[in-house]
Amino acid sequence: MLGSLRERWSSEFGYRHILIVAFPLILSTGSWSIQQFVDRMFLSWYSEEALAAAMPAGILNFTLICLFIGTVSYAGTFVSQYVGAKEDHRVGVVLWSSIFLSLLGALFLLLIVPFSSDLIHLVGHDKVLQPLETTYFRILCYGGLGPILSSAFAGFFTGQGNNWPVMWVNLFTTVMNIILDYLLIFGVGIFPEMGIAGAALATVIAGFSSIVLYSILIFRRKNEERFHVFSAWSFDLTFMKRFIKYGLPNGGHFFLEIMGFTGFILILGRIGQMELAATNIAININSLAFMPMLGLGIAISMLVGQNIGAGKPELAEYAAISAVQLGMLYMIPCTLLYVGIPHLIIAPFQATPETVRVSIILLRFVAVYALFDTLSILFSSAIKGAGDTHFVMRVTTMLSIFVLMIPTYIVVEIFKTNLYWPWLFCSLFIITMGFTFGLRFRGGKWKSMSVIETPGILPSSIPASPLTSEV
Repeated sequence: MLGSLRERWSSEFGYRHILIVAFPLILSTGSWSIQQFVDRMFLSWYSEEALAAAMPAGILNFTLICLFIGTVSYAGTFVSQYVGAKEDHRVGVVLWSSIFLSLLGALFLLLIVPFSSDLIHLVGHDKVLQPLETTYFRILCYGGLGPILSSAFAGFFTGQGNNWPVMWVNLFTTVMNIILDYLLIFGVGIFPEMGIAGAALATVIAGFSSIVLYSILIFRRKNEERFHVFSAWSFDLTFMKRFIKYGLPNGGHFFLEIMGFTGFILILGRIGQMELAATNIAININSLAFMPMLGLGIAISMLVGQNIGAGKPELAEYAAISAVQLGMLYMIPCTLLYVGIPHLIIAPFQATPETVRVSIILLRFVAVYALFDTLSILFSSAIKGAGDTHFVMRVTTMLSIFVLMIPTYIVVEIFKTNLYWPWLFCSLFIITMGFTFGLRFRGGKWKSMSVIETPGILPSSIPASPLTSEV
């Protein structure tokens, strides 16, 4: 067994290889998680009402934009397969198609702004929270272009396996967001005290700064020579249809999963403010653990894509299994922390004793489903990297509706149960997702899939490794 572990550590697409590729992305998604954690922590210092309002309003906004984020971020899979097939000249077409779709998404959010208060009112939360939720939601909608276009630009780099620029951009914007959060929420020096509006404004400013940084890094002469980032700017209808064929189900999966959690959060908010605040705390603590898994998932999706493009599905499978094993090794200690030292983890949040007590119980639910969440993220990322996006979307649709949202609504609105029954269904939802995507991966159908026109075979003298990619 020890010899097998040593071999997998040192081999191509083994543990060491995966960690080298994924490390910048793990830091990137981890930085986003830290950003959200600090944002909620500052709001808890400001007022429990602001903390309670930020989660439902923020996740409602994210639900509306995640369809576009999920769609344009699939540019990374197209880039990875074109790079694997040695068709670098097609990358510019991918880039501009994702830019056009990002602009469409930003326009959609601007059209939603006039209806902000009506949408928040439909949720039916406490009247004290509704003005705060509306303010937070409206400002985030104005800044929707930031996260959407940044996701498209990030795919340009992750598809090549050049993940360090993504890390540095995310770290920069995270630091900027945290600093602006503190200045604008509490009012420091020349900055006005804006409360929850300041938190939203800080997020928007940081989002647009990432667009500027990515643009500087992408639109350079050497990228034009290799990837045609300028000359491919025209609207390619034929490729756009292909992009939407595979990218839209990826966005649909993202949208439906987030929509399920949005419905879950909004329904819980109807139980009471304390229950909503406790849920907010538990989910934000959990995000610190699972967000790095999203970075690992992006990395494995790109490695699978490059090897599928190169005609080497067996290497894609080997890489995916290595990533899953690393993910489980990481998540097991996290679950022990949720159960072993919950008071210490919750300490940064200034919550009432009752809110803390309930949050500790919710962390036990998180400990139960955390390992299956890892399986869900990594196995779904692997098969999506090959192009199996329609299956992922269908599964997410069925489970979100029939395992998460409908049961939660019934126990809260009809049977008037406490907070723990909805969390039980949330755990069942995530556990089922993990099993389903794991079985799909083992079935192997994804190995014969491809999203590009003519997947190629790399010469045997050239290693099919993203570590050889250049910008």
